[in-house]
Amino acid sequence: MDLFRAPPFYPAMIGLGYPGYLATIMGTAKLIAAVVLLAPRLRRLKEWAYAGVMINMVGAAASHLAMHQALGNLIAPTMFAGLAMLSWAWRPTTRRL
Repeated sequence: MDLFRAPPFYPAMIGLGYPGYLATIMGTAKLIAAVVLLAPRLRRLKEWAYAGVMINMVGAAASHLAMHQALGNLIAPTMFAGLAMLSWAWRPTTRRL
């Protein structure tokens, strides 16, 4: 969605005051994280990918709070952060460091 600058993420990012080119950077990082998380092995890279997802989601929530936006804007980043935490916690022991 970020790479295509598609709604709802791109307009929300612009509304928060971020420059448009950040969508390309974030989209590329998210794509790399998705590939790493789906690939077999790569345990250390998976830890970094999970960390990146969490940093992204916590940053999104903090940005909405800092701009005094409606609390409803926190639902998506909080939900995605929760899903990332569950995925990280429930992964098989063979995929842990």
